[in-house]
Amino acid sequence: MPSKKEKVSAEEWQLRVDLAAAYRLIALHGWDDLIFTHISARIPGDEHHFLINPYGMMFEEITASSLVRVDQEANKLDPDDYDINPAGFTIHSAIHAVREDAACVMHTHTTAGVAVSAQKDGLLPLSQQSLFPLSNLAYHDYEGVALREDEKARLQADLGESNFMILRNHGLLTVGSSIADAFLGMFILQRACEIQIGALAGNRELTPIPGGIVDTIKQQAAQVTKGMGGNLAWPGLLRKLDRIDPSFRE
Repeated sequence: MPSKKEKVSAEEWQLRVDLAAAYRLIALHGWDDLIFTHISARIPGDEHHFLINPYGMMFEEITASSLVRVDQEANKLDPDDYDINPAGFTIHSAIHAVREDAACVMHTHTTAGVAVSAQKDGLLPLSQQSLFPLSNLAYHDYEGVALREDEKARLQADLGESNFMILRNHGLLTVGSSIADAFLGMFILQRACEIQIGALAGNRELTPIPGGIVDTIKQQAAQVTKGMGGNLAWPGLLRKLDRIDPSFRE
């Protein structure tokens, strides 16, 4: 894959490096689904262009140069790029179109995430991890593979201003003002789902967290990350990837 480093702005290149890192981290944590699901990042500017993965590449193979720049009509800006998944475009373009704060949209099909999405009561207040998404969580009912244009409006309405979403019978989605924020959100939501599935499998009476504590978590979240959000952990995650395989930067 020829390098795009000299063909794009420094700002876009840094965005590409961070997005490629997010794909590698999803694979590293075992949250990928072969070549399916997506992470997108909006390129700053009035065009509302965004970067998304090439359809057919494994997440562990994604590099900064392999990411595809598309417009709101799913047109590739570089005809030499690989094609993209139309289902991924439907979900991600819908959110980028209406959420100016959505610099990154992350979507997964993990076992624990899909399992919780299939449970009638959704995410339960069973763990400290669950409190953060519960303070800002939306749901979207399953309508089949996300290919229909008319589903976009319903997805947008259901998400509203939330940064966490459970797609019923489908998976998890997070939105962030940066790639780092979206990844931290997904890490917490995924962990909360894993804990819930584990707790429900224990065949013992559960102790839910009182509602009053759930209501205070928004104020506490900023304190936990020292106001830095995902950027508190992101440099360490990049160092970890560099130790394992720095080729995401190519």
